[in-house]
Amino acid sequence: MTTISKIIGFLLLTLFILLTSCSSDDDAQVVLPEPTGIKTTAELASYFESIIETEQVPGFAVSIAKNNGLIYQEAFGYENLQTQKAFSNETVINIASVSKTFVAAATAKTIEQGHFTLDTPINDILPVEIINLENTDAIIRVKHLVTHTSGIVDDPNTYLVANYFVLPNQNMTTNGASILTDGLGLEVSEPIDLDNYLSEYFIEDGELYGSSNFIAVNPGETWSYSNVATALMGLVIEVATETDFAAYVDEYVLRPLQMNSSTFDVLEVNQQEQAVPYLDKNTPLPFYGNHGYPEGSIHTTNLDLGQYLLDMTMGIKGQSNILFGQEYYELLFTEQLSVGTVPSAFAENHGIYWYNNGGSWMQGGNSLGVSSHLEVRADGSSGFFIISNMDGTFSENDPKWEAVKTQISLGVKEFISNN
Repeated sequence: MTTISKIIGFLLLTLFILLTSCSSDDDAQVVLPEPTGIKTTAELASYFESIIETEQVPGFAVSIAKNNGLIYQEAFGYENLQTQKAFSNETVINIASVSKTFVAAATAKTIEQGHFTLDTPINDILPVEIINLENTDAIIRVKHLVTHTSGIVDDPNTYLVANYFVLPNQNMTTNGASILTDGLGLEVSEPIDLDNYLSEYFIEDGELYGSSNFIAVNPGETWSYSNVATALMGLVIEVATETDFAAYVDEYVLRPLQMNSSTFDVLEVNQQEQAVPYLDKNTPLPFYGNHGYPEGSIHTTNLDLGQYLLDMTMGIKGQSNILFGQEYYELLFTEQLSVGTVPSAFAENHGIYWYNNGGSWMQGGNSLGVSSHLEVRADGSSGFFIISNMDGTFSENDPKWEAVKTQISLGVKEFISNN
């Protein structure tokens, strides 16, 4: 399954030698156990512990929902290998692009409040006109941003350096810090306001302004995964509601679900409780942020995200109104695109940021040193997520994460089928 790792992974290819030179891990194929007959929580925990013992994963946490309840919620491995602090259900972690489902929830809420519809042109909302320089007649609507069909793309030459930054007061003497700063070119910085960040892309005198931010397509016809477009959707909500996007999500999504340890604001995160991101077990990274934070910067815990998972499994079958009315839960999971628009290797179709595949709606996430996966059955019968401080962005690590994610998912599904 394609995630952000495959979108930005090629940006990291030049660091392959640097990465492998700082690691003592060997390149042997990981052989993970097959999950068969897992029925009890003890059996599932034993299976997950065996995955940790493959030495590919610093730590991870899993929650499983079934029949309107959480039937499993546990953590394994370490949030900090150097101090041997265990990964727990209270460990705070960046869930990368799974954050986009929170943009989806905010979009549905804003629609319910009457601020706009999926068909509203974004230039009817924003104070500055957004023009696709490769198709100046294009009318970009809300529905195009939330389905990755707007024609706005991530320029591989600028996206990473323009968006990511290392937070102040980190240990900058480590190999991991050197990889981010000397290798990737990230700067130590405070976050900048979302509108100021995006103005560099879409205002004519902006440093990142140019045709490389667009492709020559008609909106709605061509799928191209875009983090910048997702950040722009955050700004659309911010302008429409006259509320800071992070504050809006906090008020209308996080608080109603009692996700009290979760935030989009990286400066609110207690780093003493945060999982250290790892490129490999020998290479911790400093904590970092994203200026375009709506696209991938929710920090949460297994306990908090379990509340969200449970609400989505109930909402998808019309049994929740905690966040909004039932029709807006339905809107999240309604196919928005013509058949064949989304590449078949990625998914079958798109809802509002959620995509569907094989009878489930899902969203995956990878950022530097963290990975995640969220999945809900279309009938609402069950769902689960995985959050981990294992890297899946570097080209060498992508297949390792995919293998580990697959094995964890197989164990989860075996447990669900037997309960």
